[in-house]
Parts: sequence; C-alpha cells; structure tokens
Amino acid sequence: MYKDIYERWLHHPNLDPSYKEVLENMDEETMNDAFYTTIEFGTAGMRGLLGPGTNRINIHTIRKANVGFAEYICAHGEEAMKRGIAIGYDNRHMSKEFAMDSARLLATYNIRSYVFESLRPTPELSFAVRHFQCFGGIMVTASHNPKEYNGYKLYDEKGCQLVPALAAQVIDRVNAVADELAIEANPTAEQEKLITVIGKDVDEEYYANVLSIQLNPDIPKDDVKIIFTPEHGTANIPVKEVYTRAGYHFVAVEEQCTPDPDFSNTPTPNPEEAGSYEMALEYAKREDADIILVCDPDADRMGVGVKHNGDYKLLTGNQSGAVLIEYIFSQLTAKGEMPNNPVMFNTVVTSDLGEKIATKYGVATEKTLTGFKFIGEKVAKYEKTNEKQYVFGYEESYGSLIKPFVRDKDAPQACLMLAEAACYYKAKGKTLVDVLYDLYAELGYYEESQTSLKLEGQAGAERIQEILATLRKSEVKEINATKVTRFEDYKECRILENGVESELCGFTKSDVLKYYLEDGSWIAIRPSGTEPKCKFYYCIKGTSLQDAHEKTLAYQDAMKKLIG
Repeated sequence: MYKDIYERWLHHPNLDPSYKEVLENMDEETMNDAFYTTIEFGTAGMRGLLGPGTNRINIHTIRKANVGFAEYICAHGEEAMKRGIAIGYDNRHMSKEFAMDSARLLATYNIRSYVFESLRPTPELSFAVRHFQCFGGIMVTASHNPKEYNGYKLYDEKGCQLVPALAAQVIDRVNAVADELAIEANPTAEQEKLITVIGKDVDEEYYANVLSIQLNPDIPKDDVKIIFTPEHGTANIPVKEVYTRAGYHFVAVEEQCTPDPDFSNTPTPNPEEAGSYEMALEYAKREDADIILVCDPDADRMGVGVKHNGDYKLLTGNQSGAVLIEYIFSQLTAKGEMPNNPVMFNTVVTSDLGEKIATKYGVATEKTLTGFKFIGEKVAKYEKTNEKQYVFGYEESYGSLIKPFVRDKDAPQACLMLAEAACYYKAKGKTLVDVLYDLYAELGYYEESQTSLKLEGQAGAERIQEILATLRKSEVKEINATKVTRFEDYKECRILENGVESELCGFTKSDVLKYYLEDGSWIAIRPSGTEPKCKFYYCIKGTSLQDAHEKTLAYQDAMKKLIG
C-alpha cells in the first residue's frame, strides 16, 4: 500500500522538484515510515520530520492542512474570511516558506492574512490573533523538537490552540482532500492584496503587555545577573527588549542568538534536556551569574538554572512553576491584589506541589489534559462567566502563562517574572532554590521526573498502543510493592478506586493512564502527541529529598518491569 503512494508521489507532475532526488534515494525503511500513514494533529497540532511523504512535514502536507483550515474558515462565512488569520513562524528550515505559502493559499479562498515580517515567538502569534481580532491563527514551528522537524499549529479567535472539538472539524476537511499534490497556492493579483505583512507595531503592543505583569517593577536589580539564551530561536529579540526596558542585568549567550535552523551551537534546543544548558553554564560560571534562563526555539517554554551553594542547579518545570506560584501568590496577597475566587490551572501530569501552594493562598486549582489549549479554553470560559479569576497557568513541560493577554505558554513573561522573583528573594538572602526547599519543608518533599520510551516508525507506534492497551486491561494492584489506591483511564473515562468503578468526568477522551499510590505518589503514562515516544510521569512523595529520589528510582525500575 505505502509503495503505491510512494510511486504516486515520485511521478506526480506537481511534486516540488526539491523532493524528487530525496524520494529516489529512499531506502525501504525510510520509505515505509514516510508513507505508511498520514501525519496527524496531536496535542500541539501537526508536527513531524521534514521531507517528502504523507507522514512528513512538507509543502504538500502543509497545503493539505491549509485547504482543510481554509474550508473551515469559509464555512463560518464572509465575516470570518474578512477577519482573517494571523501567521507566525520560527527559525526552522522552511518555516518562512511554509508561512508565506499558507498566506497565499488562504488568499486563493479570499481569506485575509496578517503575516509577520520575520520570525516571532509563538506567544506573540497568539497575541496577534487577539490584537487584530482575527478569526484564527497559524504558527509554523516544531517547538523544542530537533532540527530535523517542523510543524504547524492552528489557533482559534481567542488566540488559543484548537481544542479537539474544533480541530476535528478541520481534520475532517483535511482528510477529505484526495490529492495533496494537486493543490496549488497561486492567488490572483487582487487576492495577493489580502496578505498584510506585520511587525514592529505588534511587537510594541506585545512588549507593553509583557511589561505590565510586573508586581514589583521598582525592585533593586543591581545585585542579580542573568544569563539568557534563546537557543537560536525566536526569544532572542523580545526577551532582550523586555529585560532592557525593565532594567535587568543580563548577558546573552551570543553564539546561540543567531536564528540558525541547524542549532549549530547547542546539543539540543529543548530546555527539558541538560544539553541545552551547556554553553549557558559556561557563561554563568565566567560571569558569576545568579540565574540561567533558557528558552526553546518558539519561545513558549523556559528552563531555569540557579546558583546555589556555589554550584548551578537546574530546575524542572514543576520546580520553576512552584517558585513562580509562591512568588506571584505571596505578592498578590501581601499587596491586597489577589482577586475574588482566584483560580490556577495545571494538568493531570503536573506535580501536586503547585496545588498545595495554591491552596495555602486560597487559590483553587483546576486540572486539564496535557496541551495548553485546554488551559486556554478554561481561561476563555471564566472570562465569559466571571465565575472565577485567572491568576496563573502552567504545565510540567516548562510552560507557563502569567497574564492571559496571550492564550498559550509565554516564555518572555516567565523570564521577566522569574528575574523579578530572583531579585526579590536575593534581597532577603535567599536563592530560588532556597525558596523551593522551604516549600518542600512546609508542604512535603516531592521528586518529579519523566522518562520516555522512544519507539520510531510503524512498529514503534504499534508497540506504544500495545503498552497502553495492555495496562488498560490489567488491574495493576501495586507498583514497587506499594498499593495502587486509585486508577484513572482518560480514554475509557473510568475510575477504579478500592475495587469500585465510577465515571471519570470533565475531560476530553485522551490516551492517558494514571495510578495513585498509597504513599501519596502517582505515576502517569501517555503517548507523546508530537514525537514517537511513550512518556512516563512520576510525582513521588518522600520523607526527605533523598527518600523521594530513592523511591523515584525504584518506581521507575518497577514500571520498566511492568511494561516488559
């Protein structure tokens, strides 16, 4: 079957010439992986390896997605077409080309578009959708994935990534496209006028909004030095601009400030991996810096390193989230600015520590599935009902949102607030690690970690499904000799607690399993929506940090045995 599709691509008259030689030189394994399926929308849109094939990101699969999106927009009438779509892109190979081609294809449907003049952060694209009152948005990015990847995210009129109910309407139209190679993006001269190039005016509005999040703008900043790196990506200009205007002292890792699609000066552009901090750590030691801030290429995620007791400690997304929650909520409370009925959002795979901090300050916590679009959806809901007031949202994967003028993770906001927190606590003789350890001592010792089983290709995808299906059918009564007290299955919407089954409500169906353990820990499993991985999340509670660490290793080993 896949060979037939391969042959159709290879000999199609509309095949982009740049793909011809690649196809001719494909080995059997690569051919199978490129054509055995069609690339799908996951938790963060459509993301995959660059190259020819139905299971790849290329001009033809991007056009197919754009036809589905264009038809979805047209189905909402002329007003939606006139309001148009904002389009942004990052530093990756083909990002600008895909973005401009998207604008041209939309124009053939008489849909207006606002395209950034050069690379911009994902949160600024979300902001632009709201700024221009667009009907939606497109962001061309592969976020924190390796250089071989690119991707395509869709946004609604609120600047939020499409939730499953809306994405399904686009996907149905995408799947109805019979021949992606037959699609062309050739607007008339009149239709070309529907494309507007945007830039500095939007930047200025975005910067002003980011600067508005400051809780203590006049805090002394002379004693804190920051090392910042955009990892060759889109955070370079906005974070530098915001820090300069706010008066912070920072040193940029200049070797990583060029918008290089090959990420030449970093082992990885992913703040979840230690390699992304290597050069920043060298700078930090040389400059005797207090904190290191690392943004991923599309600037929605921020990783943190903190100088503590003469060495640099890298914080997880759960830990940096906890520090931000403590700082923001303590300041809002002290200033009498905590709103009535405050609410914080995080996900079902985010640490329990953040919720405990929120509870301490009288803030309710609501959980969503993984994917910031679900948090954006909650923000929009309460904006409408005014039942609760948003004060923070975050995921364990290094993404947070402080003020919701953006409806996605926003690293420039996080960089600004964390710098402020570092200054505030240094004036009190504390590092951000001290703040974290104080929280552990007060609320309980947790170690949060994540492991991944990487399984590529068709066989890998089938093995991941097999793992989830086997666990779903098995009643796991204990893990590492610790009793499982509660089991949640987000795909079959069921809870099993002390032998009693009930319905799991309030979530879109998703392939996630979660085990709660008698010692206050939990373990969750889900397939990645953007990479060929099965992910395992651990939130392990101990009597001390050492105890939590030892238990984490034991639980990780037990899960390996459980899945075989």
